[in-house]
Amino acid sequence: MELRWSTLSGPVGEITAVTSESGVRHVAFAGPDVALSEFPSAERGGPADEVVRQLDEYFSGHRKEFQLAIDWTGLDGLRAHVLRTLQELVPFGDTVSYKGLAELSGRPEASRAVGTIMGSNPVPLIVPCHRVLASGGGLGGFGPGLDAKRKLLVLEGILEPSLLELDLVRDE
Repeated sequence: MELRWSTLSGPVGEITAVTSESGVRHVAFAGPDVALSEFPSAERGGPADEVVRQLDEYFSGHRKEFQLAIDWTGLDGLRAHVLRTLQELVPFGDTVSYKGLAELSGRPEASRAVGTIMGSNPVPLIVPCHRVLASGGGLGGFGPGLDAKRKLLVLEGILEPSLLELDLVRDE
């Protein structure tokens, strides 16, 4: 299987995307030196450049929906079902709680499992696990950190920018 990769610097740091012939295989909040450790045969460019182009459009506010196939290899059962449900039913600018996503997935008793699944999402941003929040209204968790999650939610208009973020924008 031919794997390709590309990278970009975004408002939440460096991001590396890996693609296969089937679609996006992996998105990492890291540079290629770290992100490619499990994909040593991947080569630069190809379809991964399209993933990075669409991510750049998303970060610049020009894209609200990704037009990318996903390589679901290695994902099955509840994990695959929950991730597909999230991708299909929670669009840009919307959020869902862990419990709500469990219910949307037809497994209302699985809200804790949903949290674990979000933490193991191989294609964050493309399958938007940053849109899943705690039931009490808190941010919940996010692998790259809550600051990154907050920035993504501000980008999508879900959260208001903080005074610190407004000061940073004025300073640029």
